[in-house]
Amino acid sequence: MFSLLTLTSSAQNGDGISHKIEIAIKAGNAHELSKLLHSSVDLNIPNNEGVYSKAQAELILKDFFSKNNPTGYKTLHQGSSKDGARYSIGNLTTEKGIYRAYFYMKKKGDTYFIHEFSLNDEKSDE
Repeated sequence: MFSLLTLTSSAQNGDGISHKIEIAIKAGNAHELSKLLHSSVDLNIPNNEGVYSKAQAELILKDFFSKNNPTGYKTLHQGSSKDGARYSIGNLTTEKGIYRAYFYMKKKGDTYFIHEFSLNDEKSDE
């Protein structure tokens, strides 16, 4: 039973990538987060929306984290689609407020990469 639960948990988190992403987000580490990005990523964060190269996205995320120092991250929901893509939704707490985080991952070879990444200010949802 334990191994079945472990297998299910591993399958849900994309073989550990979700955990690595969460650690990078919580630490505000754009460099580590960029290692997990696809070569082009659909980025939607305050003041920056579009499709960017991995290098461009890293600079944009670095700027965001420098202006919004993270203090915590909590996963709210994770799931997957029939084609094997995975997603995760959580809350990023910063010194300036709370952001709803969303990332969507697809597998390339044996590795999952982030294809979409969003941070939305919770106040804008009110």
